[in-house]
Amino acid sequence: MYKKPIVVFEGVEGSGKTLHIKHLSNFLKKRKIKFIKIREPGGHFNSEKIRKLILNNKSKFHKNTDLLLYLAARNENLQNLLIKNYKKKVILIDRFTDSTLAYQHYGMGININLINSINSFLLKNFKTNLTFLNLVSKKNMKNRLLKRKTLNRYDKFKMSFYTKVQNGYLKLYAKNKNKYKIIDSNKSILTNKKIIISEFKKLTK
Repeated sequence: MYKKPIVVFEGVEGSGKTLHIKHLSNFLKKRKIKFIKIREPGGHFNSEKIRKLILNNKSKFHKNTDLLLYLAARNENLQNLLIKNYKKKVILIDRFTDSTLAYQHYGMGININLINSINSFLLKNFKTNLTFLNLVSKKNMKNRLLKRKTLNRYDKFKMSFYTKVQNGYLKLYAKNKNKYKIIDSNKSILTNKKIIISEFKKLTK
C-alpha cells in the first residue's frame, strides 16, 4: 500500500508507545530500511528546546500557552524534518496531532475547532498512514510511572486527567477506525511487538 509510510504511536503515559516505536525502529535497521524517528514535543533541534520548556517541572504555563508551544514544536519538525523526508523515508512519530486533541481538547477543554484549524494550517498535505493507539489500565499506568527514575510535568497529573485523555483517544478512534490499530499494552511486550511488526509489513505490501 505505502512504500514509505508515516506511522504514529499514540497513548497516555505508561502505555508503552515509546518502547514499541523503539522495537519497530530496530526492525527497520535490521532490514536496512531508511527511516527517521522523532518524538513530540521534540525531534528537531529547535523542537527539543521547546520540549524542555513544556515539560520542565518548574514551568507553570496556561493551557493555551502549552497548546501553542506544542504546535510551534510541530511546525519546526514539519519545516525542517518531516516535509523533507515525506515519501522518501519511512517516518515514525512518537505522538502527533491526536495527542494535541486528546490532551489539549479532551483533557484540558481547549476548543477543538481552534486546534484543528491550526493543525490544518501547519500540515497542509502532510498525512499519516497508520496510528498505533496504545491503551493501558489505570493500575499498570500507575505502576509504570512509579518505576520511572524521573518524572516530567506531564507525568504528574491526576489519574482522572489521564482517564479523560485516554477516553479522548478512543473517541478519535471511533471516528476513523481504519486509520488506527489498537495495541493492548496490558499484554506482553513480545506479543505487541509481533503485532506491530506484522501490521507494518501489511502496510508496506
